[in-house]
Amino acid sequence: MRLLVLGGTRFLGRHIVDAGRARGHTLTLFNRGRSDPAPVPGVEQIHGDRERDLSLLAGRQWDAAIDTSGYLPRAVRAAAELLAGAVDRYTFVSSISAYGTFSRPGLDESAPTAPPPPPDADDVTRYYAELKAACEREAERALPGRALVVRPGLIVGPRDPTERFTYWVRRLAEGGRVLAPRAPDQPVQLIDSRDLAGWMLDLVEAHATGVFNATGPAAPLTFGPMLERIRSATGGRAEFAWVDEDRLVEAGVQPWDELPLWLDLPRHEDFRGFLAVDAGRARGAGLSFRPLEETVADTLAWLGQRADSPRRADDVVLPPPAGLTREREGELLERLAA
Repeated sequence: MRLLVLGGTRFLGRHIVDAGRARGHTLTLFNRGRSDPAPVPGVEQIHGDRERDLSLLAGRQWDAAIDTSGYLPRAVRAAAELLAGAVDRYTFVSSISAYGTFSRPGLDESAPTAPPPPPDADDVTRYYAELKAACEREAERALPGRALVVRPGLIVGPRDPTERFTYWVRRLAEGGRVLAPRAPDQPVQLIDSRDLAGWMLDLVEAHATGVFNATGPAAPLTFGPMLERIRSATGGRAEFAWVDEDRLVEAGVQPWDELPLWLDLPRHEDFRGFLAVDAGRARGAGLSFRPLEETVADTLAWLGQRADSPRRADDVVLPPPAGLTREREGELLERLAA
């Protein structure tokens, strides 16, 4: 197939490109060339700013487009309208955040999405849910019945720039005493970016349309056992210092940002379903998952190889990396886990 990828140089986008190349597809990438300007062998790259000028895509034809870099509705509208006559299908990578509220677990694709953002809103951090939901509507509006919307949960694995899962892999591999929240039964959902990329290509090749929640694993996973499995997969040298959630909150520790994947559900009931959505439709459409231990091992290998690079996605500056600094963790261990 001839595939156009909007983005394609970071994380999920790059894994889509790698999987597409391995399957023999003809790929064209359109991005600004800032995240990773290095050429990809055998892949056409067109550099342009999707928010200002899409003219370099005019007059071309592809079998399908995969939009991995759509954050603002106006940008998705412009691309989808231009490509409506140039592609058979348009795949938009959204997020489970598009639901906007997670007070109950088990949200499926029939649940309502977030309301429209304020006019001309472009603060992606503040209005992420509203903007992603609006982007979905723009894709379907431009290509009615020809849009595929994928709502991933937490994407993890090699090339992850967010540090949310990577923090625990790195920290547990380093060993020593590791501060961890005592929240053993909190649900956790995540998906290896390579599993997501390959499955998305399966759908594109099958000309699938509609909406899919896309997260894993196949069997329920909770916070404590997840950390134990990561520790084992990284050599088992770390010693957990389990601290009750109440004491972490009293010490000013920020859920999710400072201790990634921890939600502090006793005080955040509205996030009870955030890492507990229903992905049965995607599993029924062939989504499968490699073992968590494989993701951990490959992430650790990537951490040993990567060079520092600007933390910038194709169309949005990423938030600061998640996780405690060693200094902050040491202070907390001394205060809370003596």
